[in-house]
Amino acid sequence: MELNTFDWPKGTRILVILAHPDDPEFFLGGTIKMWTSLGYQVDYGLLTDGELGLSEAFPDPKKLAEMRHVEQRAAADVMGVSSITWFGYPDGFLVPDIEKRKVIARFIRKMKPAIVVSSDPTSYYLGNNYLNHPDHRAAGQIVADSLFPAVGNNGFFPELIDEGYPAHRVSELWMSLPKDRNVEIDVTPYWEARVSALLNHHSQIGTPDVFVQRMKTRRAETEDGPDRYIESFRRIVFR
Repeated sequence: MELNTFDWPKGTRILVILAHPDDPEFFLGGTIKMWTSLGYQVDYGLLTDGELGLSEAFPDPKKLAEMRHVEQRAAADVMGVSSITWFGYPDGFLVPDIEKRKVIARFIRKMKPAIVVSSDPTSYYLGNNYLNHPDHRAAGQIVADSLFPAVGNNGFFPELIDEGYPAHRVSELWMSLPKDRNVEIDVTPYWEARVSALLNHHSQIGTPDVFVQRMKTRRAETEDGPDRYIESFRRIVFR
């Protein structure tokens, strides 16, 4: 099931579209770092500013949103990510409607990625003690509904053609936090970079030493060698 070699040409553009700042690093930080290390271009689109990721230390939504922009740029620099586009939808209230479908269709056509990455909209539960955030699921639904059929078909949102964004063909869709995975990536060599990136999200991780120890428990147990860090996906290759 693992896929640690990629036949994409160097410079392939990968567009990661998720709900919140820190989602890219938490969901697939090791894979993102692997991709940029292999010479692929990775860009982010984040649907919200994460202003409701509140805590006693960071109780002001407006100030937190500003801080999370700074945190995310610092984390993206560790990952080698080229650009971040912010959409500013209200945190916690994402709904996969037609308006957002058009906005994301425009964004994908503008960026012209070969690969699009989001989060699995069918994944309600993560393990036995965690409900998946509704924004995570909504983000995945928005991306999937934008990608097919609208991004590749000029009959959908024809006004985008007048704006200079004709239909664009995406080769693959990758869904993180998958309900049913069909790809596992061994990201052990990139795990420390992932953790370093996440440490930039000061408002969200709590005490850094405790956070690092928690991250170390994420190793996958193996029978034939040292434990490894694994990231899983549902990969859809369009024909």
